Amino acid sequence: MAGRVPPVAAFAGVALFPAVLLIWGASAGGWPLWSGFLWMALAAPAADTIIARGFGDADESAEFPLADPASILLAIAHFTLLITALAAFSTDHLSGWERIALFLGAGMFFGQVSNSNAHELIHRGSRGLFRLGAAVYVSLLFGHHVSAHRLVHHVYVATDADPNSARLGESFWRFFPRAWFGSFRSGLAEERKRAERSGRVNPYLLWVGGSLILIAVVFLVFGPRATLDYLAICLYAQMQLMLSDYVQHYGLRRGETSGRTEPVGARHSWDAPHPLSSLAMVNAPRHSDHHAHPSRIYPSLRLNPENPRPMLPYSLPVMGAIAMVPPLWERMMDKRVAKMMTEPVPQEHPLGT
Repeated sequence: MAGRVPPVAAFAGVALFPAVLLIWGASAGGWPLWSGFLWMALAAPAADTIIARGFGDADESAEFPLADPASILLAIAHFTLLITALAAFSTDHLSGWERIALFLGAGMFFGQVSNSNAHELIHRGSRGLFRLGAAVYVSLLFGHHVSAHRLVHHVYVATDADPNSARLGESFWRFFPRAWFGSFRSGLAEERKRAERSGRVNPYLLWVGGSLILIAVVFLVFGPRATLDYLAICLYAQMQLMLSDYVQHYGLRRGETSGRTEPVGARHSWDAPHPLSSLAMVNAPRHSDHHAHPSRIYPSLRLNPENPRPMLPYSLPVMGAIAMVPPLWERMMDKRVAKMMTEPVPQEHPLGT
């Protein structure tokens, strides 16, 4: 594993690159649009697969004062791309194929980059940063994830009580609706308890109400055709978000001793150290360390090669694509799950086998 730790500018640059192309392409069409789409769909995953070498861990005492401004910039890029794409969908200045490329390219950006950045923001201690991350999720009609992720997933991860921890042998297509509705209900239940204790308004009023207001605004501003595209692209982005959860926890379970569930450890999340996806997704593929230290800022997340943990054989976006083909996914992953569950300490190569 390389020892050099990338600067915050590298995270921002790699994440913003396709957004700039897609925003440009949504307005003008042509090569910028196709370049942004092909970067997200093919070039970046292919480069990750070829490089297949993670960068180093930051020093424990390192500070990253530009990390939060970079996340704010990525959130601005998200809203800019969303508005620009909706404007493009409401007109006829793009060809049919260009509309498809914009839909897929922007959808992949929302599901991979925007999701990872919003996930980072809702874990920040600042109320303003938290609200910005929540706004990104609401704009994707997925506001309940703000509650379910923090109050359910982080508490019950790698157990059957967590809807977003996929079971061994469960295909993604079964997992997706079960986890979507299960996380909505479980997050709502936890927020109701908190509202009863504190007397505060249940934030689900904001998550659901905000989504309905946005749909109405899109309809009034951009028209019915763009509204249908908005609903579809949000579903596409949500599917990719759920693919991340599916891939990063598939089959892994915490053991029980004397009726008590073991603490969350490195072996309860699948990591992927591949460089480009780690940069674009603000280190979200370093998932084990995030669960161990949810408030740790993204440049500081560690792979800890001296303390091995389950590693995916390919980058997170590539594994997400494979997960959409259940027989291929099970053939690749079920044997790895069995190994992780029988060995007290994972012994795989840092990039999988």
